[in-house]
Amino acid sequence: MKKLYAIFILMLITAFLSACEEEVPHSVQEKAATVQNTQKQREKRIIAWPFITDSQEETELADNFTAQNYILIFDGSGSMDDSECSDGRRKIDVAKEAVAEWSKTVPEDANLGLVTFHRNEWTHLKLAAGQRQDFTNAIYRLEHGGSTPLSKAFEFAYKACTNQGQSQLGYGEYTIVVVTDGIANNPELLSEHVDFILEKTPINIYSIGFCIGSNHSLNQPGRTVYKAANNPAELQQGLQEVLAESESFDESEFSN
Repeated sequence: MKKLYAIFILMLITAFLSACEEEVPHSVQEKAATVQNTQKQREKRIIAWPFITDSQEETELADNFTAQNYILIFDGSGSMDDSECSDGRRKIDVAKEAVAEWSKTVPEDANLGLVTFHRNEWTHLKLAAGQRQDFTNAIYRLEHGGSTPLSKAFEFAYKACTNQGQSQLGYGEYTIVVVTDGIANNPELLSEHVDFILEKTPINIYSIGFCIGSNHSLNQPGRTVYKAANNPAELQQGLQEVLAESESFDESEFSN
């Protein structure tokens, strides 16, 4: 009887120890899973532009991954009604003609978009090829008026480039082109947007200051390209140099 009791006790101890041993791997697995989830969260935080993640909803892919992209920020503020530097014409009329002519020289397979502020309103055209007439029509419909919300315009332009960058999987070239005749309503906020774009993305910034000289927050030698235009011819030349800058782009060197 005592022998049977001893065997029973031994079986209970063995079963208890086995149960304890089974709990250890389970605990380790939970800890490993926690570490993996933490690592994934870190990877999501440091993912590079255009910020494509596995959890992101499917994005419609572009037909041309290597397309060039130009989005124009056009200043239609009240000061564009002045005739200074414009051979007696209104600056906005001169700028409209220059931009319309420039759009005709943009490569047909490039995507062209528009962000304009005028009379405290906004006009947008998303980045796309084959909409040159829509672009020109939108430019000529602008009426001057209002302030100079350049920082907000940069926010819109950045989002447009990022959306297109996601559809092109980060490949191609992206340029924000600015035509302005004034200082931003909020220069500090504008600087924050510009710093983020230059530090976190491959987006280029090319600005033309029309009749305002070189003293502008968008003029950052070594970081942005800035041209001062003091007459209609210099404005046209500045716009053409946007395309000249793009000629050196090597399609074999894609963004990751």
